[in-house]
Amino acid sequence: MRVMPANEFSLYREMEYGTPEQNETVNRIIAEVRQDGDEALRRLSKQFDGVELGELRVSDEEIQAAYGRVDAEFIAALREAAANIRAFHEKQKRQSWMDLQPDGTITGQVIRPLRRVGLYVPGGKAAYPSSVLMNAIPAQVAGVPEIVMVTPPATAGSEGIDPHILVAAAEAGVRDIYRVGGAQAVAALAYGTAAIRAVDKIVGPGNIYVALAKRYVFGAVDIDSIAGPSEIAVLADDTADAAYVAADLLSQAEHDEMASAILVTPSPQLAERVREEVARQLETLPKRAIAAASIRDYGAILTVADLDEGVQVINRLAPEHLELMVAEPFGWLGKIENAGAIFLGPYSSEPVGDYFAGPNHVLPTNGTARFSSPLNVDDFIKKSSVISYSKEALMKNGRSIVTLAQHEGLEAHARAIQIRLTKEGDTRGGLEQ
Repeated sequence: MRVMPANEFSLYREMEYGTPEQNETVNRIIAEVRQDGDEALRRLSKQFDGVELGELRVSDEEIQAAYGRVDAEFIAALREAAANIRAFHEKQKRQSWMDLQPDGTITGQVIRPLRRVGLYVPGGKAAYPSSVLMNAIPAQVAGVPEIVMVTPPATAGSEGIDPHILVAAAEAGVRDIYRVGGAQAVAALAYGTAAIRAVDKIVGPGNIYVALAKRYVFGAVDIDSIAGPSEIAVLADDTADAAYVAADLLSQAEHDEMASAILVTPSPQLAERVREEVARQLETLPKRAIAAASIRDYGAILTVADLDEGVQVINRLAPEHLELMVAEPFGWLGKIENAGAIFLGPYSSEPVGDYFAGPNHVLPTNGTARFSSPLNVDDFIKKSSVISYSKEALMKNGRSIVTLAQHEGLEAHARAIQIRLTKEGDTRGGLEQ
């Protein structure tokens, strides 16, 4: 693992949205689904997943049978996590409001949930029940009445869905589930087919083809984001346990060869201990090849003069996950401006947030924490402004509105106000009718 001064390192990676061939493939898939609907979904599932699909919708019986294929300990842990996630997101709910002024003016905001949301859930080797909870529960809390899920079959040649995914969906209250994945599933959610009605928003992670498809359908529907590889940064002083730091860095490195794991520290001694611990722990890691590639190409130990400089480095990196493993973590929290999720102290390991604590694990990546937030209840609502002007309010403010409209050269705007002023007896310079 590289050790270097912080000023010699740059995490920023230009996001490449697929190769020309991948983009061409996604465009073709979307066009086929828009033209041929369910027939295209079956044809493309056979081509890409090796599965001949019969019924696209997962039956209630199949969902119920999934419970018998997972162990009770998993279900108990899943329910505890779901309760924590729901409790956290309940605190994010907003209310509609109205503001009444003495002159009769009423302005306000009406909050409404989106009508129909689509969840994309990876299948096969990358099956993450925790992501089902993190995407579905905020939508439920927001009041979304229709939540539909798409996920590919677990193995080639089989229509079956990973039972852990089905149980997680059922525990989150999602039972409108379809056994289709890839760019074709995104296209179906965006434009609709006979079997899958179109949605208003698509959320959830996927491979490069899913990400490209979400990018292309944005505008026809909303999307959550186009996420990059996972990231973790640890700001640590010499009180940190090197084994803990190394383990947490590797927890993200095992996601992807392009994942980024970075330690920022003013302690040369800790830097060396962590470098040694990463090498030691890698030896027995099941996903050693992936994690080793991540550490080699995108991992680093950055040395700084002190924690103040370390904070500056962190704010420039704007990491997806940030751990503060310092003597007084709450004392430094207020100085952190850019991070998707912040973990305080030696026992707040990043996986605590990934699975159980309650805050959402769908986080901004590649420095976008400078301007983006974790997935939350607001992502599943829309806001309408409300304006009600009394005659008194219009007579009081009408001339100012006319002045502004005329300044912008929008005479019809000005006349729409002036005609009312004139009719109600304002004689301070009418407009030609």
